[in-house]
Amino acid sequence: CFVAERLQFSSDAAKSLEEEAEWDFLTVDQAFQRYAPVSLSQAMKENSFDELLVSHIEPRLGQDVPCFLYDYPAELGSLARLKEGDTSVAERFELYLSGVELANGFSELTDGAEQRFRFTQEREQIVAQGRETGPMPEKFLHDLKNMNEAAGIALGVDRLVMLLCGAETVDEVVAFTPESL
Repeated sequence: CFVAERLQFSSDAAKSLEEEAEWDFLTVDQAFQRYAPVSLSQAMKENSFDELLVSHIEPRLGQDVPCFLYDYPAELGSLARLKEGDTSVAERFELYLSGVELANGFSELTDGAEQRFRFTQEREQIVAQGRETGPMPEKFLHDLKNMNEAAGIALGVDRLVMLLCGAETVDEVVAFTPESL
């Protein structure tokens, strides 16, 4: 990659992006089977999904070539459309390089009734935890019917620059840190 060579970026990250080999595609279930000490279903039951993802799975993703982690459990895609043919998973993915999440994307849920149902379930969980819920986003739910099918992705440009520069932390490559505000 010309830019990586000219700016003397980290050779490992740049090489991963330049590879002609196919990128990895791994479902969340496959990732748990391969790297976690418990199954995905057990992690969901024990409410340890995030902890296991961060400690056991993410560090191993995208080490040789970039990796797309996809088909997240439906309950972890509150704004994402469910996958046609398998409504147990959401049309959500994350992109990893060198164990770092670079991007998060999903197909937008545009069904107002389904979104209301999900929000109601989440509010019930919040109440069960002894916390207060905010108001139901009625305007958002009402306006969903006017939304065309859509999808989006959020790319962590700061994380990409961190990897390409060989920095240890994002703080090394951003203009200011949240703590400095």
